[in-house]
Amino acid sequence: MDPITLGLLVLGCTGVLILAASLIFGELLHVDVHADHADLGHDDSGPFSIPVLAAFVGAFGFVGAIGHSVAGGADDGTGVVPLAAAVVAGLAGAIPTAWLTIRLSRSLAGMPTDATLTASALVAQTGVVVTPIGAGTFGEVQVNVGGQPLKLYAKSDRPLRLGTAVLVVEALTESSVIVEEYGSF
Repeated sequence: MDPITLGLLVLGCTGVLILAASLIFGELLHVDVHADHADLGHDDSGPFSIPVLAAFVGAFGFVGAIGHSVAGGADDGTGVVPLAAAVVAGLAGAIPTAWLTIRLSRSLAGMPTDATLTASALVAQTGVVVTPIGAGTFGEVQVNVGGQPLKLYAKSDRPLRLGTAVLVVEALTESSVIVEEYGSF
């Protein structure tokens, strides 16, 4: 194998290893190197972040090795044509790969998540009694909030039997509520 092709393959493997190391150990060994206001840290989604640079280096190495191997037959004896083909092919593969890495990391970093469950989100939810509730004493109910089943302590003005459908009318805390029999309104 040609030494330039081998060197480009080693460069590609180095990029992949750096990318894997930054994703695996990035949170454990968080690196923030500030160079002219560009954060080289693992979680930054700019053009000089470690994942973007690693993707660029990896793609440049692998695609450059392909370009060098393909252009090897067009060598005029100086080695300039295969080397130029390696650089052009490497850049043609590395620039879009880096751009896609930036876009992907920014979209993942900006992904919206659901709001944290609060006591006010429990009001007006329906559920079922799973531990009987005595008059003025606590029992347990299961309610579904956002598709998530929650088991809560519940209190009622009158006794409610196991399996009774209930409606949450007030949230005392995030884990205890006041309920009424569903359909009694």
